[in-house]
Amino acid sequence: MMSEFAGKVAVVTGGAQGIGLCIAEKFRAAGAVVCIFDLQQNPYFVGDLSREADIQAFCAKVLEEYGRVDYLINNAAPLFKGLPDCTWEEFNYALQVGVAAPYMLTRLLMNHFAEGAAVVNISSSRDRMSMPGTECYTAAKGGIAALTHAMAVSLAGRVRVNSISPGWIETKGTEYAGADTAQHPAGRVGRPEDIADMVLYLCSSKAGFITGENICIDGGMTRQMIYHGDHGWSLNP
Repeated sequence: MMSEFAGKVAVVTGGAQGIGLCIAEKFRAAGAVVCIFDLQQNPYFVGDLSREADIQAFCAKVLEEYGRVDYLINNAAPLFKGLPDCTWEEFNYALQVGVAAPYMLTRLLMNHFAEGAAVVNISSSRDRMSMPGTECYTAAKGGIAALTHAMAVSLAGRVRVNSISPGWIETKGTEYAGADTAQHPAGRVGRPEDIADMVLYLCSSKAGFITGENICIDGGMTRQMIYHGDHGWSLNP
């Protein structure tokens, strides 16, 4: 796989920290050129994904310097807010960053994708389950999961488009034990490389027959049924 990515051009949004940084590092280690778009300081482009002008400037820079894109990884996270504290402006900002920006990046780059190109959208296991007060985040993640299969059909035969829904991924290096790990059927909390490795797989020729799919990587948590009274667990609303 390393030689397959040598010299390829990978765009990673939200690539300055967390999962996005791990994805960027994996691509670099495999020999790819990485173009990061992030609000945080990074070696390539600092900008706001809610601003169309920033998206256009970023795409113009990438195309002027490289002339093509092989892989687009829409990873930047929207706001993590909801009822009752998320304002109208914040809700729309979350949708702009989480759904509209991936759409616009794909639209601006779609005529410049190289042969064998792939788009990977980072959704969340919250696209199918929720906790209180996360409406804007959940809406954005559900939106990008649906956007994935729509774009896969529109770009059929030219670009493969898939999404990944991470579960609990620890990005700060904290070590967990006890119930935090035991509640995962896989027996541990997730790591950024669990997601990054799947991103590179989905971009590789080994995934050439996979498009329009969403892959949930959550250690099995969304598959485990939990009832009041199980394993000493109780609901106290």
